[in-house]
Amino acid sequence: MAVAPSVAGDLSLLGDAAAAYVEEGMRVGLGTGRAATAFIRALAARFRGRAERLTCVATSEATATLAAGLGLPVTSLADAGELDVTVDGADEVDPRLDLIKGLGGALVREKIVAASSRRLVIVVGAEKLVPRLGVVTPLPVEVLPFGETLCRRRLAALGGASRPRMAGSAAFVSDNGNHILDCSFGGIDDAVALDRAIREIPGVMGTGLFVGMAERVLVQDGNRVEVRRRST
Repeated sequence: MAVAPSVAGDLSLLGDAAAAYVEEGMRVGLGTGRAATAFIRALAARFRGRAERLTCVATSEATATLAAGLGLPVTSLADAGELDVTVDGADEVDPRLDLIKGLGGALVREKIVAASSRRLVIVVGAEKLVPRLGVVTPLPVEVLPFGETLCRRRLAALGGASRPRMAGSAAFVSDNGNHILDCSFGGIDDAVALDRAIREIPGVMGTGLFVGMAERVLVQDGNRVEVRRRST
């Protein structure tokens, strides 16, 4: 699918294409990051004057603030229940439509919201497509601060060189009050097995591996948006 050209150099095409998947009465998960922001802005424009007909759940405090400022009604996941669709970005997308997410620091909430949705639609620029996960982008792992030392030791045993994410001179703190370790595995061959092994480490709250979750990926390449669907 292709849509008409928009402003060159931005992701408004992508936002408009994703917003077209949302209909009145839907319960919508709002992702975090640059591509998700383009979707949120397009969604607010699409439903201007009738935004109360949507129910929105944000994956981060930053997204909640953005959406509310644009007039979109934001509620908790507990109040919304099962969502119809979540639209979110990704840091890497492989040919199977498996993902690495979390460079924005919202990976745990993003995964919870995605798992609460009937459909997960991912929006990315073409530069996010990779032949193999984890070669270019580190894998984010959210950990309890108390368990960080143990987590780093166990990650090293799995072959992952971890680096605590920083915010200036202090450790980055997620919206959940946790720390994030950015882990290099030199490429990931079995994302399912690695995700399971990491999650078994005491103190790990979640990983940035989103395996088998995306129903489709919208890819903006220049002035076109391509839709890639997961093979069944």
